[in-house]
Amino acid sequence: MVKVVQVHPRHPEPEVIREAAHILRRGGLVAFPTETVYGLGADALNPEAVARIFQVKGRPKYDPLIVHVASPEDIAHLVVQIPPKALHLARRFMPGPLTLVLPKAPHVPDIVTAGRPTVAVRVPAHPVALALLREAGCPVAAPSANRFGHTSPTRAEHVVADLGDAVDLILDAGPTPIGVESTVLDLTQEPPVILRPGGVPREALETVLGTVRMARGATEGTATPSPGMLPRHYAPEQSALWLFEGPREEALAWFLRTARQLRDQGRQVGLLIPEEDLSTLENRLPPDVRVEVLGPEATPEALAHRLFAALRNLEGRVDVILARDVPEHGLGLAVRDRLHRAADRIFPETTTEHRR
Repeated sequence: MVKVVQVHPRHPEPEVIREAAHILRRGGLVAFPTETVYGLGADALNPEAVARIFQVKGRPKYDPLIVHVASPEDIAHLVVQIPPKALHLARRFMPGPLTLVLPKAPHVPDIVTAGRPTVAVRVPAHPVALALLREAGCPVAAPSANRFGHTSPTRAEHVVADLGDAVDLILDAGPTPIGVESTVLDLTQEPPVILRPGGVPREALETVLGTVRMARGATEGTATPSPGMLPRHYAPEQSALWLFEGPREEALAWFLRTARQLRDQGRQVGLLIPEEDLSTLENRLPPDVRVEVLGPEATPEALAHRLFAALRNLEGRVDVILARDVPEHGLGLAVRDRLHRAADRIFPETTTEHRR
């Protein structure tokens, strides 16, 4: 039976943190909260411990890990050099949901970086994560604490459901504040490239850096410079996700039409919608359609915070989850990225192939 220990989200109990740090130092795995999602941590300089992460998650070795450290100063121990742009970004966004990709130091194990010459590093903003990193005294490699490709965990119970007793300890500090992963920014390219949109919006980065480009997707089976770049990711495992691209009015009509068609086929239907859509749809849908409301569309932070938990609430309870695209401003870019990578089908179907 996996050990789950509740910990105060702002003032973590020292004895709990000491136990978790001891597990990390002896090569164990600890799931812990960050401000983004729950991470599955191991000593980043211990290749055997890191190998357990890949084994437990079912993660391919070509998908690199993010290394977490306790302060921006600690980044220097993992990289060849820190360019001026990284210093500017660290002053503005660290601790916080920003990961920087930089040339790695020779002692960083290749298993952490998928054999690439770069390493992804960040300083999390969650008090529990920071306390654990300080007490452990080592950099911690920590992808999201879920089965590979599955919807990311924003609560400890999500970790239990996915990984169970394969983890030595789970620290439960309640739901994570942001709800989507960190932004990964590659500073080895000019201009810098966002490899994965996340908790720091593109607009905020551009206030510091000027032009920032968006990366193209990665190819299955080849080493990627960052996690979260594969075309299929973040997906519910027991329900299909159908995503509509287009104006809101067309999406609402599609919701009603498609929900009725699916119900006529005897299939259970769920809706994943912004708050504004509920009043339009709630009295017109088949009565047994399950609805998860994310929050106001004008507040992308609310959409991001609820996204993964809402997908998990629908997963397995319905056959098909219907969702629509959201605007790209702010954290909407990260929400849109997760929806597209999780989608089995995207409508209108002339714009894409079926995912499965």
